[in-house]
Amino acid sequence: MTDVVVAVLIGLVAGILSGLFGVGGGIVMTPGIQVLLGTAPIVALATPLPVILPTAITGALTYRRAGEIDERAAMWMSVPGIAAAAIGAALTRVVDTHLLLVITALLLAYQAIGIFRGRRSSGGKAPRAATPMTYVGIGLAAGFVSGLLGIGGGLIMVPLLAGWLGMPLKRALGTSLLAIVVLVIPGTIVHAALGHIDWVIFAAVTLGAVPGAMIGARIALGTQERTLRLAVGSFLLIVAVAYGISEAFELLRS
Repeated sequence: MTDVVVAVLIGLVAGILSGLFGVGGGIVMTPGIQVLLGTAPIVALATPLPVILPTAITGALTYRRAGEIDERAAMWMSVPGIAAAAIGAALTRVVDTHLLLVITALLLAYQAIGIFRGRRSSGGKAPRAATPMTYVGIGLAAGFVSGLLGIGGGLIMVPLLAGWLGMPLKRALGTSLLAIVVLVIPGTIVHAALGHIDWVIFAAVTLGAVPGAMIGARIALGTQERTLRLAVGSFLLIVAVAYGISEAFELLRS
């Protein structure tokens, strides 16, 4: 029963951060499941994927009601990202899992810096230079990372949309969540076939993650753009440094 309560709380925190940051929540669920529930690293990487699906749907619907989603961008990113996600998931069998977790921390730091440096565009849309092929490239990178690291891919999409393309942060968060709904499906299927997912933990974490995503999205939508950038960027950078140092030591010891 204690483990169930812990799993629900992990899901709640991950869901809130998912809605706030436009990511799937795997970046929080993975270390929580591994450290607090004592699972193997590969299980901690894979189990968040099926949790991300209902979590991202909940967050995306909340942003959509507020008009903060670019559906065209999400479509162009998610479709090509499907194949990339399947390839990334398959490669987890031959890549050191501690190395994957160090990479996760580095990507988290990258997201934080991208949000800090992001610029707002006029009219609430990405600049005209953002062609369909631009979104395709972002989707391929996000899908590969999603399958490889067991995350939603928002770590790639949010900083590129909000920083590189200049999309307003709230719209970038909502658009990322919508694309994540599609991107996590192939990775989930591959990891399930490989036996990497603990379905009991999945059920417990999902109980907390779904309402948490709605709470996080509503908080973000009610926050000013500049304040949201500072809060999101600062938090992610702190987590990245702490988590990256910890996993780097584990990698050197192994």
